[in-house]
Amino acid sequence: MRTGLTKRQKTTGIFFDEQSNIIEVQTHNTDLKKRLGAFAQQYPSLCRQTDDDGQGGLTFEIEKGRLSFRLTAPYSEERRSKASAWAKERGIQVGK
Repeated sequence: MRTGLTKRQKTTGIFFDEQSNIIEVQTHNTDLKKRLGAFAQQYPSLCRQTDDDGQGGLTFEIEKGRLSFRLTAPYSEERRSKASAWAKERGIQVGK
């Protein structure tokens, strides 16, 4: 979809406070829109689309506890070497 927005203008915002049981997610990210849309269809009591900005952005409300953030630590050199050896043994080429 051509929206006239630059990639920098296509943002994702996640808003919540400590009192409400609802998280608001505003996004232009295609994968996130698809995932939230599918979740809203499957669980309408927990998630719903509340807005479409007409420029490719959608807004969803989702119950707290249904959205999570995952922080991933960088691989150690040892782990990176083991993963590389494992992939080479199986003929897997990454990044090519």
